Amino acid sequence: LIEEDELKSELGVSESSLDDRLKKLTSQEPVMLFMKGEPGAERCGFSRTIVGLLKEQGVQFGHFDILGDEEVRQGLKTFSNWPTFPQLYAKGKLIGGVDIVKELIEEDELKSELGVSESSLDDRLKKLTSQEPVMLFMKGEPGAERCGFSRTIVGLLKEQGVQFGHFDILGDEEVRQGLKTFSNWPTFPQLYAKGKLIGGVDIVKELIEEDEL
Repeated sequence: LIEEDELKSELGVSESSLDDRLKKLTSQEPVMLFMKGEPGAERCGFSRTIVGLLKEQGVQFGHFDILGDEEVRQGLKTFSNWPTFPQLYAKGKLIGGVDIVKELIEEDELKSELGVSESSLDDRLKKLTSQEPVMLFMKGEPGAERCGFSRTIVGLLKEQGVQFGHFDILGDEEVRQGLKTFSNWPTFPQLYAKGKLIGGVDIVKELIEEDEL
């Protein structure tokens, strides 16, 4: 019988080439999650939990389904000296699993640990809210709204002849979660003028009624 190591060298599969592959994979995005399944189609409860936590925190992350690659699945256990999944990495460095992420959130240290600065998100939101003189953050887009409130506010603005830029928050979880804090307004749609929050549907209706929009 050929020893496993001999077999690997015969096949040209060296441990170092696996290590190189894992280094590349763990650094593929600034934050990388190795999980069972993928976001929205998780194949285990722990993976579902960690995806939910990261989304709630507005963390953008790349992901890799270990169920589709046994070599990576087994290799990572040794590479990171961490036997279970999911595994979260930042800049190629292991952060940990679900429990570690929960602890970091409780201690308000997750973003600093991941190297995701609040200020860069704030800068992005400032730019986005000022992108056009009037900006609407909505679910979907005009003509293809994905919620009744978004449909209503688009209708109102069009009736009033207001030109506006728009941004679909369903396509960007970081912006969706970030705006709630940035504007101290928990729901969507959100209407901005010159980077300042005006409000949602009810505020717009009131302003129209008072002829102040």
